[in-house]
Amino acid sequence: MNVHSMLVRLEGTLGRADLVQKMVLIPAAGSSRAEDSEINLVVGYSNSPGSQTALDLTLWIAHQTRLATGKQVTVQVVYVIDDGIMNRIPVFDSGRKRKEKAEGEWRTSRTAIAELETATKAQYGTAELFEQADRILWNARCMAEEWRGSLKTHLRFGVVAKELKEVVATEKASLLILGCDSPSHPLVRQLGKSFPCPVLGIPSVLEGE
Repeated sequence: MNVHSMLVRLEGTLGRADLVQKMVLIPAAGSSRAEDSEINLVVGYSNSPGSQTALDLTLWIAHQTRLATGKQVTVQVVYVIDDGIMNRIPVFDSGRKRKEKAEGEWRTSRTAIAELETATKAQYGTAELFEQADRILWNARCMAEEWRGSLKTHLRFGVVAKELKEVVATEKASLLILGCDSPSHPLVRQLGKSFPCPVLGIPSVLEGE
C-alpha cells in the first residue's frame, strides 16, 4: 500500500499540509507489499486517548484503502500486558511442600493462612488483568463495528515493543499505527530505526481535532 498517497488524502480531508512530516515516526524499510491480495494494518491499543485516536485513524485508513484498492483490509488490534505489570503480581508455589524440622509437621496455621491469602491475591490480580484486557479489546471491537470491516484482536504478554514487532512480522503488516506523538517517544525508540513497515503516530495536530 502507498502510505504517502494515503497521508496526502488525509491532509486534504483535514485541510492540513504537514501530516506526512508529523505522522511518520519510522519510515518504510524494505520492499513494499502492495502486491499482496490482503492488507494488514496493526494498531497498538491500550484504551488510552492516544491509542483510541490511533484506532480511529487506522479504521479510517482501512476503509479508504478498501475503497481505493478493492482489496481485503484487516485491522489488527494489539493489546500487550507488560512484563512489569505481571512481575508485580505475587506468585504462589502450591507444589512445594515444606515441612518443619521438628516432627516433620506442616507449618503453623498462621503461616498457612498467610500463604493462602497471598495465593488468593495473586489469583485475584491475574483475574483482574484478564478482565481489564477483555474490556479493552471489547471496546476496540465496538469502535470498529460502525466501519463494518475485518477486525482481529491480539492479547499479548511481554515487552510492548517486542510483542508489536512479532505481530507485525507474523501478520505481514503493511503499517503500524501508535498513539505516540513523536519519534523520540520511548516506545518508538524501542522499536528501532529499521522496522519491517512504516510506523505512524498521532501528533497533537490530530489529537485536537
